[in-house]
Amino acid sequence: MDVRVTSDAKAFEASVFPFLQQDPVLHTIILSNVHERAVGSCRAEAEPSYFVSVHDESGALIGAAMRTPNRPVYLGALRTDLADVVATAYLELVPEPGGVAGVSEATRCFAEAWAAARGVTVTEGRASRLHRLEDLTLLAAADGHARLMKPSEVELVANWSADGFAELNGPDLDWAESHLREERMWIWEAGGEPVSMVGYHLPIFGVCRVGPVYTPPEHRRHGYAGALTAHVSGEILAQGNQACLFTDLANPTSNKIYYQAGYRPVADFVDRVFTT
Repeated sequence: MDVRVTSDAKAFEASVFPFLQQDPVLHTIILSNVHERAVGSCRAEAEPSYFVSVHDESGALIGAAMRTPNRPVYLGALRTDLADVVATAYLELVPEPGGVAGVSEATRCFAEAWAAARGVTVTEGRASRLHRLEDLTLLAAADGHARLMKPSEVELVANWSADGFAELNGPDLDWAESHLREERMWIWEAGGEPVSMVGYHLPIFGVCRVGPVYTPPEHRRHGYAGALTAHVSGEILAQGNQACLFTDLANPTSNKIYYQAGYRPVADFVDRVFTT
């Protein structure tokens, strides 16, 4: 077995994408993160990313993982029997990744290897479910309508993202402006006021991942996010692409809504957090 490491996103893309594109929905996180870095469309980062590929005796790729700055190691749908060798590779690269994310058994094996080597305590964090849109069903009408974000809403979208998604580390105007420029952030407007937003990632191998989905607390429980997600999903289908999204398994309401819209489960993922 051969384990290879690189910080060159372009080289990693060329090496692993033929393997990952066999199931572009299952591998959506790695595909989008690597591609954004390969083409330079992600925000500037002060530290390198570390990409790992695992090859069998013939040189064929059998697994891939990544660690981007200030994020846990991401295994995606890595085979369980490869988790130990990937953990060994990252032990030499990253002093403290904070945790690992991916399918449950692979992350468990990775975490056990990390705990044995570094003496960390492992706790289970967020559990999520990846869904693929099968047959779109429009949800019950909510008050208002969907529209693309406006130039005047760049700061609003940046602030909403920072409020709802702590991993963004504060408002990012460049991130919001890229969504405006590429027409991939939609707003639900009710009573002349923006009340919810839903974005999506540009297609990779014909798959768009929906997200972020965010509604400010004062506008929740009115069906805005569900109606807007269904609308955005329809836009993705109209462009000839597949749609997928992740849900928080701790939120049964959102899982029920997306199921009603036609999304069906693909795989479950879990975050495991390391503390000293």
